Amino acid sequence: MTNAKPKHFLSIRDFDTATLREILDLAKAIKNGTYKGELLPDQHLAMIFEKPSTRTRVSFQVGIEQLGGKAVLMDQAGSQLGHGESIADTARVLSRFVNGIMIRTSGEEKLLEMAEYASVPVINGLTDDSHPCQLMADMLTYEEHRGSIEGKRVVWVGDGNNVANSWIHCAARFNFALTLATPRELAPSQEVVDWAGSQNADITVTEDVQAAVAGADLVVTDTWVSMGQDGAERRKALLAPYQVNEDLMALAASDALFMHCLPAHRGEEATDAVLDGPHSVIFDEAENRLHAQKGIMVWCMGK
Repeated sequence: MTNAKPKHFLSIRDFDTATLREILDLAKAIKNGTYKGELLPDQHLAMIFEKPSTRTRVSFQVGIEQLGGKAVLMDQAGSQLGHGESIADTARVLSRFVNGIMIRTSGEEKLLEMAEYASVPVINGLTDDSHPCQLMADMLTYEEHRGSIEGKRVVWVGDGNNVANSWIHCAARFNFALTLATPRELAPSQEVVDWAGSQNADITVTEDVQAAVAGADLVVTDTWVSMGQDGAERRKALLAPYQVNEDLMALAASDALFMHCLPAHRGEEATDAVLDGPHSVIFDEAENRLHAQKGIMVWCMGK
């Protein structure tokens, strides 16, 4: 054990711009092969999954192994966490075995409790409130294609969900204008919007999707129904006017990018013509989960 305070990665809002920039630059250097520091030889990452995953599981496992470490996969069926052991006890026990913990869970309170009791770094692989690893990959992807996102116009289309919350956090830290075009019933968290206002972020929430997308530099969407959500048919009816299709993308800037964190329900939140079209960078975005998270792991777990 160590008495040093661990470097957790729980939310974009926890960091200043300079620290986020440091992590992104680290990710870029590792991806490009120009990083000269020590990676993570013989380090072990416990990966806790209370929600199923493709990109998060594979990118973290491949990432830690490419950095010289190993992954330990844990799910509810295969661990005591799913059979009554507390988050606090799990955190304290795992801290004696591994060098870092990644958790993908539902409630934000589980993530925060894990971080409170762990003596090793905890990384947020997704909660119902936020998805910061995805946003670091998105920032990396935008910069690779268009340079700095500062001063750009970004439009989120659809459900004001956990990923939308992390986009709001990023707008405050990377200084771009963010418009969220959502049905009133599915608007983003008012607490998150108010926090962004306290940070002097340029945030607009509207129901007018056409006006929002006009001239945008980046259009982003996500699935309409996330894992475990009720009321799927009602949500789909509310969000049908917010489908990102060719007509909507035609309103954006001619060199606009389109992002989607995947998995996509093709023909619902976005059409094939957009997902596979000239504006789309969704597969670069998916790949960059690997590289962004390698930067995060080295920042959190490195010496």
